[in-house]
Amino acid sequence: MPRAADSEVVVDAQGRGGSERAWCWYYWADHGWATPVAAVLVGPWMLALADTAVGKRGVLVGVGPLVLRADAFPSAMVTLAAIVQLLVLPLVGARMDARGATKRGWLAGSCVAGSAVCVGLALTHGGAWTAAGVLFLAGSLAEGVSDLTWQGMLPELATPDRLDRLSARGTAVGYLGGGLVLAVSLAVVDLHGSLGLSKAAAVRWCFVVAGLWWLGFGLPALARLRPAARGRAIAPERTWRRLRADWRVLTGEPNSARYILAYLCFGDATSAVVGLASTFLTNTLFHDDPAAATPFLFELILMIQFVAMAAAALTGVLAARLGAKRVLVASLVLWSAVIIYAYAGLRTETGAVVAGALIGVGLGVGGTLARSLFAAMVPVGREASFFSLYEVTSQGTAFLAPLLFTVVVDATGSFRQAILSLIALFVAGLVLLVRTDTTAAAAAAAAQPAAPATPAG
Repeated sequence: MPRAADSEVVVDAQGRGGSERAWCWYYWADHGWATPVAAVLVGPWMLALADTAVGKRGVLVGVGPLVLRADAFPSAMVTLAAIVQLLVLPLVGARMDARGATKRGWLAGSCVAGSAVCVGLALTHGGAWTAAGVLFLAGSLAEGVSDLTWQGMLPELATPDRLDRLSARGTAVGYLGGGLVLAVSLAVVDLHGSLGLSKAAAVRWCFVVAGLWWLGFGLPALARLRPAARGRAIAPERTWRRLRADWRVLTGEPNSARYILAYLCFGDATSAVVGLASTFLTNTLFHDDPAAATPFLFELILMIQFVAMAAAALTGVLAARLGAKRVLVASLVLWSAVIIYAYAGLRTETGAVVAGALIGVGLGVGGTLARSLFAAMVPVGREASFFSLYEVTSQGTAFLAPLLFTVVVDATGSFRQAILSLIALFVAGLVLLVRTDTTAAAAAAAAQPAAPATPAG
């Protein structure tokens, strides 16, 4: 297996600084979907289309006693997107590693596809909830492939002692990009009258802006991105056999397996809060009126982006002084407090701002350190495969939390009870993380046999 010093020489020879900047810049572009679309627009938009079609508590789909009502449609689509990605992303990651495929090619494909989905969402209207749901599934899958590929490049760009620092930098730049594209979208919504648009038309244009942002910044970043291959894992070349081999490696190291299980819980719950917050607030504070909710949601998410950016920028310093695991544990305690507050104390827009500020801190710290801790546990040559398993539990792609949310809303009609149910996953993840020896997991990953490989970018 190549030594860390050897890997650093390879990266330096290819212009490590330039590739690191391009890697961060792509995350700036990627947030064209993650922030204005996934976090703000698409949930209330699907809710409005479903309400238009059948009414607030109307039945969209029914099979015997099982029914899907309009107000549960957004969380149900998040659940379905999670299941699709759970089935697809591990295969994508295994194929990428097995074939030595260019990661930049996968990033370019997902960038183009995701941008097209944004434009497609802008064309939905009236009661076209089915079309919006299908487009959301496609966009979520494109985002999932993009994220697993981007994150899989982290151990190829940074040596172990620099993982926290580069992860923090990428996270901060991503949130800055998300905040700026959200500010542009907010201006479009606020100035819709001056632009000669209805508010609904302004929201549609925001979908277009998001797609152009991802495409316009993403492709130039990829032209400068040159990660260095660390080596090739000694493993079968066929995708299914490679996937089974990777699974055996992961589950064979108990601390790595425990960390993945912990992240399945707290990453799932974090993604659900981000993905469903706009729907929760639209229901709780604005009585399911997305036109009234959209300006406030834009401003709230904009504030969250910049708080998260600041928190991410400070995370590398905190991790160096206190230890990455300790800081991550503290962030999970903070998330649990946010859930309790949302259930019991959030009654006004001011309360939503308080909760949003805490969410921003949790996102900036948790997203940075969860990624860098896991990157240290990835064996040489298994970057895409391992990060595909990581990705299905993040960015709204895991299914336990949104499924739990959907079941509670469908049964009770209470979004407050649904949000409270997520605390069980945060607590479970916290307990598992405390019991994980991350140092031992990193050592086990470094001990995995590997063969040299040519760079696969």
